[in-house]
Amino acid sequence: MADNPYTDANAAIIERCKKGDRRAFYEIYVLYSKAMFSISLRIVNNFAEAEEVLQDSFLKAFDKIGTYDPKYSFGAWLKRIVINGSLDALKKRRSILVPLDDVHIIQEENNEDEISFDIEIIKKCVTELPDGYRTILSLFVFEDYSHKQIAEMLGISEGTSKSQYNRAKKKLIELVTQKTIVNER
Repeated sequence: MADNPYTDANAAIIERCKKGDRRAFYEIYVLYSKAMFSISLRIVNNFAEAEEVLQDSFLKAFDKIGTYDPKYSFGAWLKRIVINGSLDALKKRRSILVPLDDVHIIQEENNEDEISFDIEIIKKCVTELPDGYRTILSLFVFEDYSHKQIAEMLGISEGTSKSQYNRAKKKLIELVTQKTIVNER
């Protein structure tokens, strides 16, 4: 049984990067930039800022390529750098989570009636969420981080992450419903 059953599909390019091959750096950039930009944009909600985070993240990744462990996915390693860069960008904006004066976790309602909404309306509404809501929603829903991981990344409690997520969902439903009603008129 092999010690490392995982092999990154781009292992050869990554090895060339480790040797300083500039063409390999470009190939990695082309392979991953679109997905990494999308991740950053969902978190920072600003096109120019997401571009800056993307560039800084690739520079950091190329600078630290020697620390990459091939036992794991390069994409996951790079994604972590991009997420951390995006969170740092939010901190630079002095963005804070929505105040939790009266913290309470909203219980999930078991609503059997399914409602369908236009995906473009949902995307637009996600961008309108406050930074704290959008960040936690993006990390939990789109990036598949647990509340425990989100809490560690943001320096908050797991309960706060859950509460912010529930508030984000509630606010998102409210925004989507408003826009859907307006569009139906």
